Amino acid sequence: MTITLNGKPTDIELDSTITALLESLDLAGKPVVIEHNKTAIFPRDYSQTQLSESDQLEIISIAAGG
Repeated sequence: MTITLNGKPTDIELDSTITALLESLDLAGKPVVIEHNKTAIFPRDYSQTQLSESDQLEIISIAAGG
């Protein structure tokens, strides 16, 4: 199926969750902020949030600097 990830069409496996997507992007366990269809998602809900055809997902990595 195809979702929009950070503004770009992206093919993912059917029945994927946000957790599965983060693992496939090598972002699992890293500090990120996620918006799913214009709604912020808590990290505790990543494994329960199913992705569907045409969903919009924004993933922002949090990085410290100085």
